Formats: sequence, C-alpha cells, structure tokens
Amino acid sequence: MSAETPAAVPGQFTRRRLQFRAWRGTRPFWAGLLVMLGGFLILYFPYAHLQLGHLSMTVGTPGGSSSLIIGGLLIALGLILWFQQHIRVFGGVAAILLALVSIPLSNIGGFIVGFLCSLTGGAMAIAWAPGAPAQPQPTDEVAAQGGAPAAAPLPEQRGYGLGEPNDLSGTNPANGANGRHSAG
Repeated sequence: MSAETPAAVPGQFTRRRLQFRAWRGTRPFWAGLLVMLGGFLILYFPYAHLQLGHLSMTVGTPGGSSSLIIGGLLIALGLILWFQQHIRVFGGVAAILLALVSIPLSNIGGFIVGFLCSLTGGAMAIAWAPGAPAQPQPTDEVAAQGGAPAAAPLPEQRGYGLGEPNDLSGTNPANGANGRHSAG
C-alpha cells in the first residue's frame, strides 16, 4: 500500500456485507450453493488426475460424458436457484432427479458426497419459501400513549342450532320434517 492509495470509506465493508445479506435472504441461496457444489464434485472426479509422489492416478470411467452432463446441469440449476427463485420447486425436483441419476452413471454420484450435496440442496430448494415483507415498527408516540395493538375483530358468529331456519339436522319440528329424512 502506498501513500497515494485512498483509504477505504469507513463502513463500506459493512454496507456491502449487509447488501449481500439482503440479497441472499430473498432467494434459496444455500440450496443453490449445495446444488452447485454437488454438481462440481460429480463433474470433477472423472477428470481428476491425482499425484501421489511420482504415482499418477486417473479415475477414467465410461461415465465421463454423463458426469460432464449431469455436473454441468446441476451447476446451471444452482445458478438458476440463485437468480430465478420463482422456479425453485422445478429446480429442486430437477436437482434431486439428477442427483439420483448420478449414482449409477457417474462414479456413485461423485463418490456419494456430490450426490448428498445435490440431494440436500434440491430438498432445501423445494422447502424454501419467500419471507413476508418487514412490517413497519410502531412509532414512539404509540408506545408513549400506552396503546397496545388492537386485536383483530372476530368474524360474525351465527349459531346454527335447533330452531334456526338453516338447521339441516332433520330433527327440528319447525322445519316440517319432524325427524324424518326425505330420500326422494
């Protein structure tokens, strides 16, 4: 850092963090993240070249192309869950189905870890519901007056007991049936 570098505005990090938190709260963020992580793990293992000293290990399987397709679709579904949250149920069901299909087609679903991440993320996407908008807080004037929030009025209650014109029990002598039901 040099002397010419302008200092960061105090609170800029906090403001950005709160903006990200507000954005994250309006969508199934963690569900999308888990689906993308599962897709990456399913996609990664067939193409990984692991080095153990001078020993090179390659997990080459015939499921490489299916891993590429399933992993790519899961990553795309995770992004869709972030940016198109109104189709969260479709994205969640599709993620669960792709995770299930990945078990036989791509290295036991990314060695079970990718399968579990995608399955959990899909279930979280289906279960996520948007929150209610924040209600305005009562002002200090209302609190100073000692007024508690008024209770909601109860709906009109009508008693449909004996003697009412809408008594359908058939046991009221006032309706002319005198306990007899007419079957036509």
